[in-house]
This record gives sequence, structure tokens and C-alpha cells, in this order.
Amino acid sequence: MTAKDTSHLSDISKSKPEADGSFNRLPSVFRDFIKPGGKFAPEKGRYHLYVSYACPWATRALIVRKLKGLEDIIPVTVVSPRMGQNGWPFAPADAFPGADADPLFGAEHVKDLYLRANPDYDRRFTVPLVWDKVHNTIVNNESSEIIRMFNTSFNHLLPADKAELDLYPEAHRAEIDEINEWVYPEINNGVYRAGFATAQEAYEKAVHTVFSALDKAEKIITGKDYIVGGQLTEADVRLWVTIVRFDPVYVGHFKCNFKTIRNGYPELNRWMKALYWKNSAFKDSTNFDHIKTHYYWSHPHINPTRIVPVGPIPNIEPL
Repeated sequence: MTAKDTSHLSDISKSKPEADGSFNRLPSVFRDFIKPGGKFAPEKGRYHLYVSYACPWATRALIVRKLKGLEDIIPVTVVSPRMGQNGWPFAPADAFPGADADPLFGAEHVKDLYLRANPDYDRRFTVPLVWDKVHNTIVNNESSEIIRMFNTSFNHLLPADKAELDLYPEAHRAEIDEINEWVYPEINNGVYRAGFATAQEAYEKAVHTVFSALDKAEKIITGKDYIVGGQLTEADVRLWVTIVRFDPVYVGHFKCNFKTIRNGYPELNRWMKALYWKNSAFKDSTNFDHIKTHYYWSHPHINPTRIVPVGPIPNIEPL
């Protein structure tokens, strides 16, 4: 029996834009929640996290996993940044430095996990994803929900200082939600809408939206260490993963080139650098080699030579 052809889902260069040339990201499908007393109960060693250092959504999960001290509770596997015709590969399929083999099934690509969980799955094969070893399926592949689970669901297994860290505190939830509501479409996904546009008008609309939102973010962070409530929250994590990639990738590859962060947004640059250099959860979850290689190599419809730029030098400035 021939294997089902899923190349239209795994090969990013085959993805179809909207009729007007704009890029539309489909919602995630696996949306179960790890919680005490539920089908997916929080237990040490039961769940496995699959990520790419290149992917901003996966980096959210890596940062929160480390902030909460979940390294011994939820092991992680990193894919190669070179996402080709079969999507994200594990080390046996592409032995890129820093990539891992799949310890659970010896899968060659992330798509193999999706088709193991659901042979009829018909969306993109994305990271991050959390795998449950008990029910042998994907629990969740939506990063905004994964970081919420990591924030609270395992607190009873953690030392007091880690359990007390709350990235979505009750008192600030309304403000965090309000920030997320525009940061996601206008900045996190906005850079993709600019970069993956296939018509001039769609690109220009998207890129103007990105920089209007960056202007807004610059005003909000001015004179502050954190976006909301004088404390580190998920709002910082969610914005930061895009800002740290901006100069190395989005300025050139996605044509978001009105300004760089380092030369055009001094307050965002200060905030980004402080989190990177002073908080190991941010620095250790960031691999610029994977980031730059992924974007410039994996999108041949945008960069057919697959040449990966050397700059900017440095990838992130010192404090």
C-alpha cells in the first residue's frame, strides 16, 4: 500500500496563499489540556515536548518550561531547522548540529507523529507539540495553551519558588489578554503575513501593520522592565520571541525593513537584551544558528539560493 501523499501539508513551498496574495494561518487542531483529575493528568515523565529552536511558537514553550523548572518533568526533543519537503526532520533524517533523534518512536519527521496520532490528520505538521505516552497521542499543538499548562498544571510537582512563579496572574489577566489580542496578529503572525505575501498590496498592508504595532509596543515598554504589572508575564514571552528574531531574520527575509530593532526601537531593544542576557530561560532557548538556517533554507519560494546570511553582527547586542 502506498503511503498517503502529505507533501501539500509538509512542504511549506507548496502552501497556497489567499486569492488576494495574503497569508492565512490555520488554527491548531489538538487542543486537550493537561490538568489534575482530567484525562491528561500532570505526571512526571508522562509527557514529551517536541520543539524547534527556530520556531517562535516552540520557543515560547521552551522558555516557560525552563522558567517553571519543568526540565526533569517534561523531556524535550529538538528537530533540525532545515524544514524540507517532509517538514521538520529529526536528526536521523538531517543530522544538523543540535538536532535530536526521536526517543519515543524513532520517527524521521514530525509529520510521522501527527499521522501516528491521527492517520486522517489534514493540517500542517507544526511544533511545538506535547505527546502523551499513556494515551499515545498528541495532547496539544497550540503554543499559547501549552504555556498556560506549563504555568500551572505541574505546580504540585515543583519546589515552592517555581510553583509560585505565575506568568498569567489573576490580577493582570485582562491586561495580558488585551496585549495578546493585538501582538499576535499584528507582530507575531504579522511578520509572516508580510514575508509570505505573494502580492505587493498584501505585503504592503501587512508590513505597515507590523511597524504600527511595533511603534505601539515601543511606547508601552518605555521605561519599564516588563510589559504588564511590573513583573514577568506571558505577555513578555509572547512578544519577545518575535523581537529577538527581528533583526537576524524578519528585516531581510520577510522584508520587514522600515527599521531594525537595534537602530529603530531603543526601548524594545533594551527590554529584549535584558531578558536575553539576564535570564537564562530566554538565552538558553535561543539558537541563532537554527533560527537563521531555518528561515533562509526552508523557504526556497522566498530565498531559492538557500544562502544563509552571516549578519547581523552580532545577532543580539551586548547589554
